[in-house]
Amino acid sequence: MTRVTDVASYLAEFDDIPGTRVFIAKRARAGYHLNQFAMSLMKPENRERFKADERAYLDEWPMSEEQKEALLARDYNRLLDLGGNVYFLAKVFSTDGLSFVQAVSTMTGMSVEEYQAMMVAGGRSPEGARSIKDKT
Repeated sequence: MTRVTDVASYLAEFDDIPGTRVFIAKRARAGYHLNQFAMSLMKPENRERFKADERAYLDEWPMSEEQKEALLARDYNRLLDLGGNVYFLAKVFSTDGLSFVQAVSTMTGMSVEEYQAMMVAGGRSPEGARSIKDKT
């Protein structure tokens, strides 16, 4: 078993996976309030308050302005970059009346049909998508 001695370098390697945001502790800390907001949408009364005035509801949460703007824009990839966890963000998808497949397809640049067909066929091929820095 190889022992990791430089944790920062080890974790930085996760940022080199194309199209993937690994939910490490640093992201979890950055997204704590964002994810707590998303979980609040499990309650019907909170969903109604959010739908009635999204900005006012978001302003009740100690999130960064960047997180709030990404939520308002439904920029899910940016939300992942800012510490969002896709399973918590699913509460936002659901509040918007979107299925998981519909919402996640927007994150890929594919239509719902293209995304669904790719997943049924076994998912995205790892060939040619192994490293951002090496572009291979």
